[in-house]
Amino acid sequence: MIETNEFDFENRIVTGEYDEVQDSEVEYSLRPKSLDEYVGQTKAKENLKVYIQSAKLRRESLDHVLLYGPPGLGKTTLATIIANEMGVNIRTTSGPALEKPGDLAALLTNLSNGDVLFIDEIHRLSRSIEEILYPAMEDFFIDIITGKGPSASSIKIDLPKFTLIGATTRAGQLTGPLRDRFGVLLKLELYTTEELAEIVKRSAGILGISITDLGATSIASRSRGTPRIANRLLKRVRDFALVKGDGTITDEIAKLALDALEIDELGLDNVDRRMLEAIIKFYAGGPVGLETIAATIGEETVTIEDVYEPYLMQIGFLARTPRGRCVTRLAYDHLGIPFGGGIK
Repeated sequence: MIETNEFDFENRIVTGEYDEVQDSEVEYSLRPKSLDEYVGQTKAKENLKVYIQSAKLRRESLDHVLLYGPPGLGKTTLATIIANEMGVNIRTTSGPALEKPGDLAALLTNLSNGDVLFIDEIHRLSRSIEEILYPAMEDFFIDIITGKGPSASSIKIDLPKFTLIGATTRAGQLTGPLRDRFGVLLKLELYTTEELAEIVKRSAGILGISITDLGATSIASRSRGTPRIANRLLKRVRDFALVKGDGTITDEIAKLALDALEIDELGLDNVDRRMLEAIIKFYAGGPVGLETIAATIGEETVTIEDVYEPYLMQIGFLARTPRGRCVTRLAYDHLGIPFGGGIK
């Protein structure tokens, strides 16, 4: 059994999940404010431009929009940009924050015509909240029940024409009726190294950090296709540039910093490598069940599924089979372990 303290799960730099401590300081200032400033997601961006322009020409609110994809790709940023492009206000909340129908009713009744209501983690809405959303999204009204028992009565409240933007990392967990009420569905894809390098250079300019093209590319190549991780790494590499160099992030400084952070050329950190090595060492590379892996490394199954597995599967290092998870030959090669062999 691997000791759980060998895994620093809570302080990982290369996770796309929002971290209030690491990200809140600068993330808001780095977010683009318009579609022209927004780098990447070309297909989604071009389609959005058409939908927004059409809505403006018709002088109507934009259709309800569902944004889905891995964390850290810019779903919240895109929701804010949509509101800016439409010239309306945006109200932001999240699925877990809406605990009772009155919470949602208060938000909806305070919207103005054309406004955007952004619900992050919309897949975590309770069923009672969803039931209120259905007529609100389709016919722009809600029914409020007042009183209890025989004296209970229903009050119909008309709502302004608004746009609901939902964001989720788990589109498959949305109920069919809710998903069907979104007119625009946009999947956000992982970014290319070139796109991330452009984002890194833009962020460096905003933060007043001197960086070379090769330095930006070096950071981008280890950012797992995720802008949030790229911006997080940029801050950490800046520290090394100030202490170990002359303040400019060069290719050499970037590699020195990222090696010190134990983030390799594919963006894998110590946690990723130890997880793969645990499967190889204890289970001959698999197949092994998810719950067994969780018990071995001392982590929740949902964390492994949502945080660790997606990227390892995307780069072909981990495979899901009917019998369990298997480490692939590519992972063996990357770790320098003979295929089919174990760790000595």
